[in-house]
Amino acid sequence: MIDLKALRAGLDQMEEERHIPKEKILTAIEDSLVAAYKKDYGKKGQIIRAKFDLETGVTSFYQVKIVADATTARMDDEEREDDDDERPKFNSEHHITLEDAKKIKKDSQVGDEVVFPLETKDDYGRIAAQTAKQVIIQRLREAEKESTLGEYQDQVGVILSGSVQKVDRGTVFVDLGRAVGVLLRDDQIPGEFYRPGERIRAYLYQVEETPRGINLRLSRSHPKFVELLFSAEAPEIASGVVEIKAVAREAGSRSKVAVASNAPNIDPVGSCVGQRGARVTAVINELGGEKIDIIEWSEAPETFIANALSPAKVNSLSLDEENKEAQIEVDADQFSLAVGKGGQNARLAAKLTGWKIDISSPEVEESEEEEETPN
Repeated sequence: MIDLKALRAGLDQMEEERHIPKEKILTAIEDSLVAAYKKDYGKKGQIIRAKFDLETGVTSFYQVKIVADATTARMDDEEREDDDDERPKFNSEHHITLEDAKKIKKDSQVGDEVVFPLETKDDYGRIAAQTAKQVIIQRLREAEKESTLGEYQDQVGVILSGSVQKVDRGTVFVDLGRAVGVLLRDDQIPGEFYRPGERIRAYLYQVEETPRGINLRLSRSHPKFVELLFSAEAPEIASGVVEIKAVAREAGSRSKVAVASNAPNIDPVGSCVGQRGARVTAVINELGGEKIDIIEWSEAPETFIANALSPAKVNSLSLDEENKEAQIEVDADQFSLAVGKGGQNARLAAKLTGWKIDISSPEVEESEEEEETPN
């Protein structure tokens, strides 16, 4: 005898914990009952359906037949001399003739379904019971997978928190609760080490459905990760008063963030820096000490490019708008700042603005020429 109270409580628990709707669980139960019924009592070609009443615990079985025109079909047991006969096959367990269907329902048409109640069976055999169990497990897995897929597809583009489950050959597996996220080596911040049990945050940028399950692609090196961290720290960004226009990043080393204000009395750079640098410091700490330059965005390319080369000061700037190339001139004491270690500052400025940047300094060039001139 089924304990309906316990069953209903179990359905409520699965809906709450696994986010599987009761209707899908009931469908899985009905499918499993159909599988068991067909195993012991079914015939070839039969369409069997079941209806489980959660209030009474009673299961009703039905056979469904499709209305077919027997005059244009060949009977299942018909002897055929022509093996190339392309007429549809008529199976008496699967089909009902249009003539017979109209006796039951006058307006029946070819393709309609006619439903017949079947005798309820309770004495399922061991094999049938095993089949029912396999079906319900499979259906529940499919329902849970579908529910999880929908949940995380809605979260693509946000930061998720989880704990490190394991690290395998450089790939970090993150337990997110209902699913496991994957942090590949290219998505990690260089120099970071991850220990099992450690809490980390990462940007969810892709959800893949694979034969093995759902694959959640996470990243801590994505430029969008920096943008979302600032959005979490600065209410002005979250509300849209301050807007992040562009982010250029070399993860683990340095980032440049271009910001603009949509209100004349709000300083976009100051909003990101925060009082005594509290906001930018919080982001830097999350990124493991990565340096961050916050610069003001401008619609004027000359101003934007000059700002992007911060902390260096630009003397003069000329633009080739057709080729999107900028010729920059700086003082000798600003040249190394403008270029940056290994060319990083100039490289990030170019990535941030979308312009090719060529930096020169007359004093530096003269000094190099003098060194090259023989005595």
